[in-house]
Order: sequence, then C-alpha cells, then structure tokens
Amino acid sequence: MTLRTTTDKDTGVALLTLDRPEKLNAMDLATAEQLTSAWRKLRFDDTVRAVVVTGAGDRAFCTGLDRDAAAAVPQPNSPYTIEDPLLRVGPKSNDLWKPVIAAVNGMACGGAFYLLGEAEFVVADSSATFFDPHTTYGMVSAFESVLMAQRMPYGEAARMALMGTAERMSARRAYEVGLVSEVTEPGEAVAAAVRCAEVIAGYPPEAVQGTVRACWSAREAARAHALAYAPHLISLGNQPARSQGKLFAARRPGGFRTR
Repeated sequence: MTLRTTTDKDTGVALLTLDRPEKLNAMDLATAEQLTSAWRKLRFDDTVRAVVVTGAGDRAFCTGLDRDAAAAVPQPNSPYTIEDPLLRVGPKSNDLWKPVIAAVNGMACGGAFYLLGEAEFVVADSSATFFDPHTTYGMVSAFESVLMAQRMPYGEAARMALMGTAERMSARRAYEVGLVSEVTEPGEAVAAAVRCAEVIAGYPPEAVQGTVRACWSAREAARAHALAYAPHLISLGNQPARSQGKLFAARRPGGFRTR
C-alpha cells in the first residue's frame, strides 16, 4: 500500500499519509486509486468526523504525479478530453464534506495542489516550500493553477505557476498570502493539524459539514467554470511527451531561489 490510514476512534480524527518517501510521495496510479477509495470510505464512516492528510518523511508532502505514471497514461485526440489520473484524488471530488486539513512537510508541488486545493485549510512546518514545475517542462498548469488562484491572490498564484522550478514559495510567504493558515516548527505540522482536527471533530458533525459545504459553495461556481476550460488549454499548450521528457531529463538540482 502506498497510502496509510489510521483512525483514532476516541477523537474521531483520521490521518491519511502518502507513503512513498523514496519517490518524494509522488502519486502513481495505485496511490491515486487508493486516495479515491479512501475518501469514499471515510464519507460513510461515522466514527470519523475530521481528517488530516500528509506525506511520509520530511522531504516532501507530495510532488504530484509520478513521472512513470504520467508516461503510462494514454491521451485522447480530442482537445476537450484529458486523461488526468489526479482529477479525483481530492476529498470534494469524492463528495466528502467532512473537514480535511493538510499538514505540509517539505516540498508541495504540481499535483499536490489537487489535495491542497480541496482541503479546508493548510498547516505547514517552517521548512515547507511550494512550487509548480509545469511550465519548466513544457506543460500547461491548468487544473493546479485554478485551484491555487482560489487559495491566494491572483498575482501570487500566477507567479508560482509561471516561474516553474526557478522559484519556490516559502512557508512564511505562503502564510503571508493566505495559502497556509499556520506555520509550525519543523516536524510539528501534523501534530498541529491533528490538534485542530480534534477540536473540530468534537463539534456536532451536521453543523460542521454544513459549514464546509457553505464555505465551498462560495467559490464552487467560479471554480467549475474555470475548470471547464482546463482540458482545452492543456491540449493546446502542452509540449509533445517526448519534448517534456527531454526537458525533465535536463533539469539541474539546486537552481532555484526560495522567497
């Protein structure tokens, strides 16, 4: 299993952990399927009233779609249809309205934003960084940018998407722009997120889930409208897979600044 789920029946809090630290918690097809299944199971588990999602190890929360998995996904010819295995990895995409808190350790980039974008709020330790590598590798950042544009000011979301791997947003800056709600000492993000989840899980679940739905509905119409354009933009702007591979292979470590 590449996803670990533990539940504290006394507090009503479940902890979902992406468990591929050797791959920087990148999601392969199996992990994506496990996440979809986990959210659906949690939806019907009345012993769970709040959820924390995180990544194993201290190097990364999640680094998006595993490159091997990306190469294995066939793409249809229609510009209106995109095969993206991460489209259903978030809780809202699986109709889960129990509150979800993301605890970020290390890197969170690219496809990780599917999880961050559907969490109620984000807690990050001070070593966490956020970036979007798509443009560097000749890919359109569409779904990810839509989600991030709803979590922080447009200029910050656009800068992160356009700067690619040349720049990373620090936890401090993410807190300043509203992407992160709390910054902790290194290694303390999960504990802080669990504390919040335990408080929320102690409230009447109907009131909590109704509040989650209300908050989400405030931005759902704009989100749905924007996401409808995403497949066409990807089909127009993505470089051929061979060109993406060359750009990815040519990457150089350490060539970025953190702000």
